[in-house]
Amino acid sequence: MSETALPITGGCLCGAVRYEAREPPFNAGYCHCNMCKKSRGGIFAVGASFLRDSVRFTRGTPKVYKSSAHAERGFCADCGTPLFFRFTTPGPYRVGITMSIGGLDDPEIAPPTFQWGIESRVSWFTIHDDLPQTRLEDDPGLRAHIAAAELKG
Repeated sequence: MSETALPITGGCLCGAVRYEAREPPFNAGYCHCNMCKKSRGGIFAVGASFLRDSVRFTRGTPKVYKSSAHAERGFCADCGTPLFFRFTTPGPYRVGITMSIGGLDDPEIAPPTFQWGIESRVSWFTIHDDLPQTRLEDDPGLRAHIAAAELKG
């Protein structure tokens, strides 16, 4: 990511929930997994990952939905805007929170650098880029995160 003015701010469509990040995102990308598609009501999600401790909500509190045994998603209870995804179980991915790029006040600060979950990509839409593409089962970090969570029980 390039030089970014801090704090980075964002929020939901109606303005009931606002947030800021004190550090720039450490990555950004498309996710084609079925859970992200369902949670966004679209054919993929686009998110920017921040260190969890660098993000704080400055107005309102997002409603949180536990979308799997390993993760939860936050959204505005008033307007329904999807705001974030974060792992809840111990493991290497627990340090981050992935904010929806569309909720950033300046989405230009987080150009995607990868595509993830490509095994679930819809066939009739192509993102024309040369970004690295990973199947969920081929991501060693995700496998390590889930294994660590399962060991902790």
